[in-house]
Parts: sequence; structure tokens; C-alpha cells
Amino acid sequence: MNINWYPGHMKKTRESIEKNLPLVDIVFELIDARIPISSRNPIIDDILGNKPRIVILNKSDLASEEGNKVWEEYFLKKNLITVCINALSGKGIDRLIKLSNELYKEKRHGFEKKGIINKPIRVMILGIPNVGKSTLINTLAKKKSAKTGNKPGITKSNQWIKTKSNLELLDTPGILWPKFEDKRVGLHLAFTGAIKDEILDIETLALKLIEILAKNFPNLLKNRYNVEIDNKSYLQVMEEIGRKRGALIKGGEIDYTKTSNIILDEFRKGIIGRITLEYPEE
Repeated sequence: MNINWYPGHMKKTRESIEKNLPLVDIVFELIDARIPISSRNPIIDDILGNKPRIVILNKSDLASEEGNKVWEEYFLKKNLITVCINALSGKGIDRLIKLSNELYKEKRHGFEKKGIINKPIRVMILGIPNVGKSTLINTLAKKKSAKTGNKPGITKSNQWIKTKSNLELLDTPGILWPKFEDKRVGLHLAFTGAIKDEILDIETLALKLIEILAKNFPNLLKNRYNVEIDNKSYLQVMEEIGRKRGALIKGGEIDYTKTSNIILDEFRKGIIGRITLEYPEE
């Protein structure tokens, strides 16, 4: 599968980030805890330079607990402040706010010496599409301030949002990079919904996901769909899942598109299980 998605607004996003960076005190770099390698945009390091940053492993409830611990340790060794959260439920948000205040402490003292009290921390939120930026903003603001959706590309322009936790948040559209050098990166982004399904071959994508689950998480696959996978091709496993779920068309043939959507949807929602697809040693 040749996956390449780089809408024009993403080029404008990079330019906007570079323009607005001097206006903020801290950057929240949001990544998907299931795919921390694939969901980290490699150009972000170049753009941010030495700007204070917190790496946020979002959707940590969908990743394995072991995976979350490994990645926290990995980023800490790189001197990057890191926190695991679930932006939807609010888990980890208090720790994120605490870390933000600690990171801003020195700058706050500087303002207080000048007589400027309670100056809000201005935060830029960065991340690839569909990683949960708008959900995080709404949770921090405790109101629906940013548009959210289960499709990437919802946020199209920058917007400032005030919160009660003394943070002022700058939302930015999700930013990918022009070309995926590693095909596995493209697959992982597609599995997790960072790339629009409309431009993908859903059936091939679901088949690739079955292959990965069968190799690395066989028990989760067996238990979720009550299927045998030993000595079967991945296509046969998909067909058995389709039959078990009643995804059939006239004549009892498998509805591959419906079956594929079921598998991808249940993976993305964590129904199959808590899965971390990538580890630092890879």
C-alpha cells in the first residue's frame, strides 16, 4: 500500500507554527501511545528547537501498560518531560497541568518581579491528525471549545482557547509530513485513523492488521472473534471473522468491506485489547 496524504493546509500549518512559536511559553507535543514512533512528526524537533516541551502520550488507555512505561522511560532518558493521559476521560490531566506549572516556574518568577501577577501560560498544542488535540483542549477548558471528530483534518486553522487552569491554548491543525519513508509508518497511521479511510484500500488495510495481530497478539485476536488462526491464511481468518459477525452478502458470500470496517473500528476503540504496536528498540 502506497500511503501518502499531505493536504495543502498542512504546509500552511508548518508556516503558522513557525510564526506563532515566539508567542507561546510551552509546547504540548501530542502523540499516540500505541504508535509513538509513527505518530511523532520528525520535522517537529527542527521546528521547535529548544522551546520548552511536554511529550504527551495520549490514548494511553488503548496502549498496553507495559508499553506506556517503556515509552515514558525512553523519553525521560532523552530529557523530555513526558506524561500518559486519556484526553477523553481526563485521566492524567491534573499531572499535565502540574508539570506545565513546574516548567513555567522560572518564567513566572521573572514576570512577578516585574509586577505581572497570574500571567497565563501560553501553550501551543501540536500533533498529527486525529491524535486527540481538540479533545484535550475541550477537557482542559471544561467546555466544547474546539471541534472534534473521529476523522482526521477537523481543525483547519489556529484558535486560542482560555481555560480555568491558567492555561491559554493555541490549537493547530494536525500536521503530517510530505512522504512516508517507512511503509510501516504509513500502515500504523492508517490503522489508528490518522489518515482518512476514504483514500485507503480498507480491505487490504484490515488484512494487514490481521497479519500483525496474528503474529504479535494471537490470543487477543482469538479471544475477541472466537476464531482459530493456526494453519490458516490471514484471508481465511478474515473470512471466519466475517461469518462469525454475519457480514455476508447474497449467496452467503463474505462482505469483505463490512468485515474490514468491523475489525478496524474495534481495534481503534480498544475493543480487541490494549495494544502497543511500536517499541523504542525498533
